Amino acid sequence: MVAFIVRRVIAAVLMLAVVSMATFAIFFLIPRALGQTPEGMASRYVGRDATPEAIQGAVKRLHLDDPLLVQYGRFVKGIVAGEDYSLGPKKAECPAPCFGFSFNNNQPVWPTLLDRLPATLSLAFGAAVLWLVTGVSIGVISALKRGTALDRAAMTIALAGVSLPIYFTGLVSLSVFAYTLGIFPGGGSYTPITQDPVMWFQALVLPWITLAFLYAALYARLTRAGMLETMGEDYIRTARAKGLRERTVVTKHALRATLTPILTIFGLDLGLLLGGAVLTESTFSIQGVGKLVIDAIRGNDLPVVLGVTLFAAFFIVLANLIVDILYAVVDPRVRLS
Repeated sequence: MVAFIVRRVIAAVLMLAVVSMATFAIFFLIPRALGQTPEGMASRYVGRDATPEAIQGAVKRLHLDDPLLVQYGRFVKGIVAGEDYSLGPKKAECPAPCFGFSFNNNQPVWPTLLDRLPATLSLAFGAAVLWLVTGVSIGVISALKRGTALDRAAMTIALAGVSLPIYFTGLVSLSVFAYTLGIFPGGGSYTPITQDPVMWFQALVLPWITLAFLYAALYARLTRAGMLETMGEDYIRTARAKGLRERTVVTKHALRATLTPILTIFGLDLGLLLGGAVLTESTFSIQGVGKLVIDAIRGNDLPVVLGVTLFAAFFIVLANLIVDILYAVVDPRVRLS
């Protein structure tokens, strides 16, 4: 088991290195290959209303006229060891991990990301627990009650959850439960859990339900399909012939075999949300990582966009690493492959 985890950790580190190369290529190599000048690239760092003098200063500060290999080396060095940026007569420190320096607000990107991360973590983990428990439970019940009215009703609701876009369900829930009935707070009322746990919970209930409605529908359909396939296997019939209780057959044998593809999708979904739930945060005005990147795109703040991209990629790789380890726990055959 230890050797398996070590191999997966090494693979994750290599994947992060590949991600850094791909990210650098997207933001630096491809624009240069398409004929973008250093001045044109620098304009994306200093905002839309920058003067020519500010653009030239950004070219020198960011060394955008250096060879690409030199720029990539400085890019990696900044992440690992930090970097200093010149702001005229002053220098600004960007300690490791330096994900860039925003010249729009004159501060490193990393502290801004950390400041927005608690809201995104609260949104992602709360919704993930809700959709995983709800979706898997509904999927199992639908599979066991196949063809009944309960099964058809559950799959109809699941189809609606998959079909409706998240910004539509979010706006509807805000209109009905926040502004009309006044049961929950409206958008933009997020409160950190350290300040007021009750207000934190109340402000996140609607975003959790909105996210969970979409994802739980997907998980319910996936779980139902997997359970229907697994319940017809020979080892399930053998378990029943041995006299095992139906609850044991369902939970220990059938559901455990069904969890492997669910873990794969859950890891990807959670990793993507930790990198920023863009639509949900924008709909409910939650100041998280997703809202940060939307504001950065509108303000032409490329360092923030670059930092969020690396940040999201890290969470996706980390989520896949955790999923690989959970594979070995759920299915011992993975450790031997």
